[in-house]
Amino acid sequence: MAYLPTPIATAKFTDPAAALAQARKIYDISLAHLRKAMQRYVAGDTLPGHVRACYPFVRVQTDTVARSASVDGALLSYGFVAGPGKFETTLTRPDLFGNYYLEQFRLLLKNHRVELEVGVSHQPIPVHFSFAENDHIEGNLSAERRQLMRDVFDLPDLTAMDDGIANGTYEPRAGEPRPLALFTAPRVDYSLHRLRHYTGTAPEYFQNFVLFTNYQFYIDEFVRQGRAAMLDPASEYIGFVEPGNMVTRRVGLGAESGDENGAEPLRLPQMPGYHLLRADRSGITMVNIGVGPANAKNITDHIAVLRPHAWIMLGHCAGLRNTQHLGDYVLAHGYVREDHVLDEELPLWVPIPALAEIQVALEQAVADVTKMKGPELKRIMRTGTVASTDNRNWELLPDNGPQRRFSQSRAVALDMESATIAANGFRFRVPYGTLLCVSDKPLHGEIKLPGMADHFYRERVDQHLRIGVRAIELLRELAVDQLHSRKLRSFAEVAFQ
Repeated sequence: MAYLPTPIATAKFTDPAAALAQARKIYDISLAHLRKAMQRYVAGDTLPGHVRACYPFVRVQTDTVARSASVDGALLSYGFVAGPGKFETTLTRPDLFGNYYLEQFRLLLKNHRVELEVGVSHQPIPVHFSFAENDHIEGNLSAERRQLMRDVFDLPDLTAMDDGIANGTYEPRAGEPRPLALFTAPRVDYSLHRLRHYTGTAPEYFQNFVLFTNYQFYIDEFVRQGRAAMLDPASEYIGFVEPGNMVTRRVGLGAESGDENGAEPLRLPQMPGYHLLRADRSGITMVNIGVGPANAKNITDHIAVLRPHAWIMLGHCAGLRNTQHLGDYVLAHGYVREDHVLDEELPLWVPIPALAEIQVALEQAVADVTKMKGPELKRIMRTGTVASTDNRNWELLPDNGPQRRFSQSRAVALDMESATIAANGFRFRVPYGTLLCVSDKPLHGEIKLPGMADHFYRERVDQHLRIGVRAIELLRELAVDQLHSRKLRSFAEVAFQ
């Protein structure tokens, strides 16, 4: 027998705020039910059945391919369903995604002029996803009680969390609604927990613009700039967050609820995250992904559920052309994918296009920061193909196979992460870009030596990071519809951005 919360009937809405309020009510009641049951279980109580609470859902039905004509509707690449039918998705964390859900609801109502249905789904909320940010009550369980949890609660079910929708392989069963969003609620919750683990910061602090780097030097400079911004009363940023959820508020602003829970971690997490906060969440998150395509795929798999407006790779690369110099920039306009981590999800025959808005912002940012333009700018920045490999010592292979392929592809630079980040941006419909800095030229005898490398990093990192920040400032000035390009949407696309 299932032990369920008080039932809530499905209701219809033409007001997006009312629809969101109903979803929030269902979610809050479900979480309260699970948390109370878990507290009783930890205390040793016998519960009256298998504890279950389910996610809220939102559903839209339309019987026509037509949608309302509007200027913003014509420009946007999302906010409408692909054709007649029933479309549905589960929802989670309305406290975190409230503004996002509100905008998606508004667009659906405006474009289709039908009612939104909000109710309780049949998808259970795993009890692990019901714990509050600082709840660790399951740690008080004995080994025997912990083993029996599966009999009493719903635990995470990986079959409800795959990426078939994003990959374009999902096929609804007969009579089943088609998806409204790329991610189901359990998939979102799973990634929110992974973000805490890998970055050492809560999902609430992530901003809509993300910088990735493969060197700690960039993070050190970002921390310096972030802390300096907090001492400037005129700064557009209101807070700076470091691993352990340590929050520094801008001078003149008081602490907010939850700031007191931050604590310096005993050791940095695998991919530490740092966040320059803006009140509208359009600040900057920066993550040191370390070296390699596995990390790059892993972190972007999870950040994608937050639906950021753009992510950009800033890092160092090997220059492949003799005409390049150490410290030159490379703006990627194409990618050779020899990273292998996405071959199953995104076949190699899928092109990863450059996105005009990101390219223009990055080029303009280089010009703004270096004060160069025209031929002078082209002298220090080359636009071309970037190859990414999963073999750090590719140049040591005896048959020169990689060198031959990279030459045939016209690649001008090589690293281990950029193609992965761009490909996952394409896969998850997140605008992406890459600006690298040449730190060695292995094909031409210029390798990194300790003293030279340290001097190079100190000299170039500050400028490179300022270029990345400037690019985000330029992208922030664009309307959202200009960023979320139709290049990233399929012809049978989900409605949610």
